[in-house]
Amino acid sequence: MTKRYLVVYAKCKGSNFSGHAPDVPGCVSVGDTLDEMNTMMREALEFHLEGILEDGNSIPEPMTMSVDLKAEDFEDVDYFIVRQLEVKVPSHRQNSGSVRAA
Repeated sequence: MTKRYLVVYAKCKGSNFSGHAPDVPGCVSVGDTLDEMNTMMREALEFHLEGILEDGNSIPEPMTMSVDLKAEDFEDVDYFIVRQLEVKVPSHRQNSGSVRAA
């Protein structure tokens, strides 16, 4: 199954890109180029979602449709890119290798 999460990329002044997904707190990534940022953010989201599920929590639904940026958000940023990113979402908890009796 796949879901589309809104992601926010920031081109940091004199540096690389950073990114986060507002609906998946704690999931961040960085990349040198926009293409690399897309790849790294997709991998980060998929890995983070697997961890959420393995911890016994529910996968957060993609709900954010837009972001409000303020002037102070641009202090260390040249520009932002906001887009939808389609990621694979695990549908069940991974087997930890233990055998359960029926």
